[in-house]
Amino acid sequence: MEQKSMTALVSAFSRAYHSLNNEVTIFNDSVARQLLTDEEYRQIAKNMSDGIGFFNPLFVGEPEQALRYIVDNQLSPSPLGRAAFAEKSLEQAVQVGAKQYMIFGAGYDTFAYRQPSWADTLEIFEIDQPATARDKQERLKNANLVIPNNVHYIEADFTKEAWEDALLNHEAFDSNKISCSTILGVTYYLSKQTFETLISAISNLFPKGSSIIFDYPDEKNYTEKAGERAKKLSMLASAANEKMLASYSHCDMEFLLSAHDFLIYEHLTPQEMTKGYFETYNKANSLHRMTAFDNVNYCLAIRK
Repeated sequence: MEQKSMTALVSAFSRAYHSLNNEVTIFNDSVARQLLTDEEYRQIAKNMSDGIGFFNPLFVGEPEQALRYIVDNQLSPSPLGRAAFAEKSLEQAVQVGAKQYMIFGAGYDTFAYRQPSWADTLEIFEIDQPATARDKQERLKNANLVIPNNVHYIEADFTKEAWEDALLNHEAFDSNKISCSTILGVTYYLSKQTFETLISAISNLFPKGSSIIFDYPDEKNYTEKAGERAKKLSMLASAANEKMLASYSHCDMEFLLSAHDFLIYEHLTPQEMTKGYFETYNKANSLHRMTAFDNVNYCLAIRK
């Protein structure tokens, strides 16, 4: 039986916590908190602060200080960084003609429920396994959040099923329209073959000028050189039965994308992400500085 993703719920928690506890944010997700019940929010917070010994054995402080440390150092950097990068890139794609937005592995992504004015012309498709998609819609209903008319759900596990047929048969979808696709926080859990199959399908489905936005772990993530944060993240994911399966060098990724008619348009290393997206927050929050995850890169590629 399929289950809703625990890592997706923790990601929603981290975005909610960051937005609630900072005036200046890296990424302000005003909806994430509404998707979690009070009990879930409290329980995740407690589980995390109780686990401070795992994250930082030398930490001394109160539970709330421990939670802040864990969120800022371990939970938030990747969800915040990829969301900020993706939505900025999506806005640019819309400016040059994108009319459809595909969110692969949508989880508890909230873009569709806090749409900026520039998204009015988009048809938005959330593609995820049925258990997570239905759980999310139930949460939206319980939070009295209206599902906009331009939002559509494709219930399919895109790692196993022919999701393309469900998309092609959807009355709101048009394969001739330039589209933007995001694959956020997903590549870690896909084998290289599955990821390449997905890129190939996207390339075959969408016209020239369409774009893909994703984050991926580089090849150091599975060696002794990986930072402690990356190792702990991998251990947490494995404990939630969401094992990390693949990593790539920049050359690997360039070659894979090129083989399916995609050219890298923008590529950010962790250092570049921290400078470009975290700097304003860090200046305002000198006691709670954040840096992008050690071995995670961010990529925007365009179909040629």
